[in-house]
Amino acid sequence: MADSRDDDDFYLVEPRKRGVIPLDALHISNRLARTVRSDHYRVVVDQDFAGVISACAASRPERLETWINGPIERLYLDLFARGQAHSVEAYDGAGDLLGGLYGVSLGGAFFGESMFSRRRDASKVALAHLAARLSAGDYRLLDIQFVTNHLLQFGAVEIDRSDYQQRLAEALTIDADFYRLGAGACAGGSTVGATGAVATGAGAMRSGVTTGLGLGGDAGRGVTGAVALQAISQAS
Repeated sequence: MADSRDDDDFYLVEPRKRGVIPLDALHISNRLARTVRSDHYRVVVDQDFAGVISACAASRPERLETWINGPIERLYLDLFARGQAHSVEAYDGAGDLLGGLYGVSLGGAFFGESMFSRRRDASKVALAHLAARLSAGDYRLLDIQFVTNHLLQFGAVEIDRSDYQQRLAEALTIDADFYRLGAGACAGGSTVGATGAVATGAGAMRSGVTTGLGLGGDAGRGVTGAVALQAISQAS
């Protein structure tokens, strides 16, 4: 963490109590479930990681300072380039980025770092899609570091450091797959070219997969809200 956006230094924090969201006990309210299922936001992954971290680092009326400074931002961008960090992004119909989150993936553990929202429920929808993706990909640990009122509604809990370290050690032995949810979309009729051109066939629509304008492979791929909610339900 850094003390401010303009600070060149940063430091590590290991709290005595660690915040986690148990993936098998995730709580999605009825109202939020309706929003997720409506696909009011188009949710994709890894399409604009730099945009997400920049939005998370931006000052807001309720929070003028941020712990994300330049060196930290560059480190996360490097992790993203290595495939060890991911973003989940929520867009409106005009293609504007309205909410999202990012974090680091190691084995079967995902470390949620920060999230932002420019419109109601945008970050909550992104978190629901993240949880679905982690559950489908065989992740065992969703580390949120600190429990906040915002995250309590999802079932966030605090655990002792020793409990956390045991869960982390077990999770790191798992070969999880961040892209498993919606895998096979390209074979089902949806392709993403290296230039970002998209062609979507009936097979992808039937499977509930949507494809964003990513750089190819799995970048930009998302799923419908109905598919995300099904993955969450199967994990509980």
